[in-house]
Amino acid sequence: MAVILPALHSKNLNLTPGERRFGTCLLRKLEDDYHCWIDESVGPKQRCPDFIVLHPGRGILVLEVKDWKLTTIRKMDARTVEIHTDRGVKTVANPLEQARSCAIEIKELLERDPLLVQHEHGRYHGSLLLPWGFGAVFTNITRKQFEAAQLGHAIPSDKVICQDEMTESTDAEAFQERLWGMFTYSFGGVLSLARIDRVRWHLFPEVRIQQGHLFDTPHGDNEADAQQSITKMLPDMVKIMDMQQEKLVRNLGDGHRIIHGVAGSGKTLILAYRAMVLNQLRLAKPVLVLCYNKTLAVKLKQLLTERGADDRVQVRHFHGWCKELCNLYQLDVSVQKDQKIWEQQVEAVILGCEKGRVPLAQYAAVLIDEGHDFKPEWFKLLVQMIDPQTNSLLLMYDDAQNIYGGSKRRAFTWSSVGIKAAGRSTILKVNYRNTVEALDFAYQFAAAYLDQTDKNEEIPLIHPEFCGRKGARPEVQRLTNSKQELAHVAGWLKKRAEGGGPLRQIAVLCRFNAQVTRMRQGLAGKGLAVESAQSNGQFNPAKDTIKILTMHASKGLEFSSVVIPDLGCMPYAKTTPEEEARLLYVALTRSTENLLVTYHNESIFTQQCEKLKLM
Repeated sequence: MAVILPALHSKNLNLTPGERRFGTCLLRKLEDDYHCWIDESVGPKQRCPDFIVLHPGRGILVLEVKDWKLTTIRKMDARTVEIHTDRGVKTVANPLEQARSCAIEIKELLERDPLLVQHEHGRYHGSLLLPWGFGAVFTNITRKQFEAAQLGHAIPSDKVICQDEMTESTDAEAFQERLWGMFTYSFGGVLSLARIDRVRWHLFPEVRIQQGHLFDTPHGDNEADAQQSITKMLPDMVKIMDMQQEKLVRNLGDGHRIIHGVAGSGKTLILAYRAMVLNQLRLAKPVLVLCYNKTLAVKLKQLLTERGADDRVQVRHFHGWCKELCNLYQLDVSVQKDQKIWEQQVEAVILGCEKGRVPLAQYAAVLIDEGHDFKPEWFKLLVQMIDPQTNSLLLMYDDAQNIYGGSKRRAFTWSSVGIKAAGRSTILKVNYRNTVEALDFAYQFAAAYLDQTDKNEEIPLIHPEFCGRKGARPEVQRLTNSKQELAHVAGWLKKRAEGGGPLRQIAVLCRFNAQVTRMRQGLAGKGLAVESAQSNGQFNPAKDTIKILTMHASKGLEFSSVVIPDLGCMPYAKTTPEEEARLLYVALTRSTENLLVTYHNESIFTQQCEKLKLM
């Protein structure tokens, strides 16, 4: 059974009866190594073909589907079709020409990638590595009618599928032969999974893990890339959602939905995709994207802005959002003894909603990243802020990364806070961010603490699964004193910087703000371009500097290289080893390639890391 994206029952699809019947035919007549995309925009001109079909051995096929009856067609040639409509005769493009134009655009787009073209000398040198084709589907015209009307003069008979060739009784092999008879060329071998991912990466930028601007030519899309700058910028290994993630994001509907995912499973990417879908719907009310910490809010805003989000999508950290509401509605905020100002602002907003001073249902949708950091009463507040007409809530959650509330935070049910997600929750178990070695190190460290926590069917504690990407073992280095530790960290960072990657992909993660200040001053003194993002500072993820953050501020972020210095200060005496282990687990799972842990004072955490280093 073919993989259809989005699913045919998806509310995101607005299909004609014939398109739905043809999609069902593809689903039933094709094997599970076929992938079909319905009504998805592709290419620089964002063309939107009815169907794109990809097979690792057969190639890529673009299809336009028409529900026309024979009586609908008044006249047809190779370029245009005159059809009868309720408003009289209308001239439209020949569906085969539509499919051909889109297929050529896809071909030219993929040929810009040197890893997707033929390198052997001969007839096909420099051509696309996989066959490509195009065709038309007439869901209400039989083959006999097609031939009797002599439509073959405008659309070759081998480029069309007719009504009687896509029925439930149609033989699957005969249907596939008809489908792949639409190819003009047949060459190349079977595509590897890596090359299939490259095809998807080019066709659907929205599912890239690293967005980039690789296809922005200096003078616009209509001029050739004479300097081959695009080819030079293309990575050897692309990062993209796997098919499970893509199926999930393309099939997300309205209502309340919860995604439980391990660190590095792509939760933030899925949330960003959903935000963009809602943005494109031009809803009457704005979409609110919330998270707990400021740095993640800045990163989310940058990510969504890069993808074209406008002011219909509002990105805030939770306490900043509450502060804005307090100012906007002039709520009474009186700080109590031993209570932080931001805590009182939250209470003021909750009380303001209860008394009618803060309007409810202000947002078409609320999307929450790192929801495990939120308190139950915050969820109750946010559910009231969603317009009942849309009733759209998306919540990302990973209890293993709950570092702000402990077991007390988890002692509630979703229904008790107004979240109705029964039957609409998904679990993502695979970690794509970290290497096998780094994830194994992080989880082995934290496992004893995580496994001691109470399990809850509604809030499961998920053990991460490896995606299989190999890399270097995390380094654990003991130094004599803080001066030597600083020198070692600086030398390690300089080697990473000399590797040629952006400095903004390197981070130093500290337990305390005071350590952030010391590391920033010390590393700057050794000639490194660094900036910190403390609670009172400004975080600019796009600036090409090494980032120095607290572990708390790093939640939701990722970097190619990460240093965790002065581990001997953990666990902090004023909290529990369990909570400290959760926090360190967050920090250990921020790196995609390289990880260094250093210390000059011993603790139970450094002893455990030294044991893991020898395993």
